[in-house]
Amino acid sequence: MGIIKSKYYGIIRGFTVGIAFFLQIGIMIFLAMYLSQYAAVLYFILEIISIVIVFELVNNAESYKITWIIIILVIPVAGLFLYSMWGRNRKNSRYFKRFRKIEMQRTERLMHDEKAAEDLEIDHPNKVQISRYLRKEGFPIYKNTKATYYEVGEKVLSALLEDIKNAKKFIFMEYFIISEGKIWDDILDALTQKVKEGVEVKLLFDDFGTLKINTYAFRKEMKNRGFEMCIFNPIHKDMARMSFNYRNHQKITVIDGNIAYTGGFNLADEYANYIERFGHWKDSGMRLYGEGVYSFTCFFLDMWRISNKNAQIDDEAYKPEVNVKEEGYVQPFMGGPHRNPHNPTEGAYTRMINKARDYIYITTPYLVLDRKMLEDLTSAAESGVDVRIIVPKIYDKWYVYMVNVSNYGKLMEAGVQIYEYTPGFIHAKNVIVDDECAICGTINTDYRSFYLHYECGVFLSEMDAIEEMKKDFLQTLKVCDAMDLIRWSKRPIGNKFIQQALRIVSPLL
Repeated sequence: MGIIKSKYYGIIRGFTVGIAFFLQIGIMIFLAMYLSQYAAVLYFILEIISIVIVFELVNNAESYKITWIIIILVIPVAGLFLYSMWGRNRKNSRYFKRFRKIEMQRTERLMHDEKAAEDLEIDHPNKVQISRYLRKEGFPIYKNTKATYYEVGEKVLSALLEDIKNAKKFIFMEYFIISEGKIWDDILDALTQKVKEGVEVKLLFDDFGTLKINTYAFRKEMKNRGFEMCIFNPIHKDMARMSFNYRNHQKITVIDGNIAYTGGFNLADEYANYIERFGHWKDSGMRLYGEGVYSFTCFFLDMWRISNKNAQIDDEAYKPEVNVKEEGYVQPFMGGPHRNPHNPTEGAYTRMINKARDYIYITTPYLVLDRKMLEDLTSAAESGVDVRIIVPKIYDKWYVYMVNVSNYGKLMEAGVQIYEYTPGFIHAKNVIVDDECAICGTINTDYRSFYLHYECGVFLSEMDAIEEMKKDFLQTLKVCDAMDLIRWSKRPIGNKFIQQALRIVSPLL
């Protein structure tokens, strides 16, 4: 639709970033070689610093840190530079401190419904600890909210478009990826019409995820259409981190404060199967209507404030204005690297797994597990819990798929059942436990979601949507290939070697 006046600009921008990346790697290797030959004293000092860092990491040995230990030991000086750029803990940085301050202010604004919490204690005694944990982390529990589950991207994106067309006051949209195509064109047309009707439109996109489309011409076009737009964590502002970490992987749409969407889907045609990339693309999403929407509104506004320091926003002006009488409980939550090492995204998952009595059903595109998550899943299976995990058979990233496969062995030995989705790529991120609770959101079962990215989801309890999620899972199993230990053990020797090597550096993938 003429949004990008120079269609090659995004490709050139991506190519430039790639050159910058490899240039930095080359400089680091050159420095390491130069220092080792011509600056022995300085090289010795850097070796000592590397050893000190290794001791520090070992004393707090998490899988992510162990990977950096190996890198620093194998390539000491270059590894030290790499760790300084991409690995070191930045929790005391001004950026993270500002994020925590904004989050504390949000926690103070969000009112906790004590009656809802008390009712959950009665209605849901077996899993109430999960909700208590999320409340302690600052995320209220809500009643009077309708939750609708969508088992494919086509359905959720169609429903989202219709709700946009019916917006009266404001539309907030926050996504990791947008791409030119039918999905974006339809949404763009609807948003443009809403602006003409006086509706406020705010768009927040991640810079890395929108690298191809986020050009000067694109931003100018958005402004001309009357949209307010912010770019999260612009790449050019901190090339030292190359922006691989700390990406905004959240997917949120809020309409009039009464409706919210989240899930695995982005604003691109493959998510609705208008184009085929990796076979049939299976995603999922959740629509909330009622009181629980307010948390998602606040999540969006917090990220808006982070991206726009001059933003002056009154959250109270965006509260829900509908009266919904609905059974069950919803608890939206989010997490990010500013919360490490106690990130609510992983915390919610581990508590779901540890509280399961009958079954755990997980759908994820990436099964890149740290030691704790691996132990939790195997312990649940060894305790007699029916643990089933669906992952893609057709992958989007071969190296991540290799890590997925490397994790199958220990899981299956403990009794975990692994299924590969055969029609294509499964991108849904769901967890269902014991017919009692579930999580639907943007959270992959991998290091990036648990430690490095900003993610969001909604914890559901005692709701019909949980049964719909379970039905979808069981229906999906019918088109999956069940893995087994014998077949897994007979995979090619070359694959085994590659998988083990990639597993060592899996936290960086």
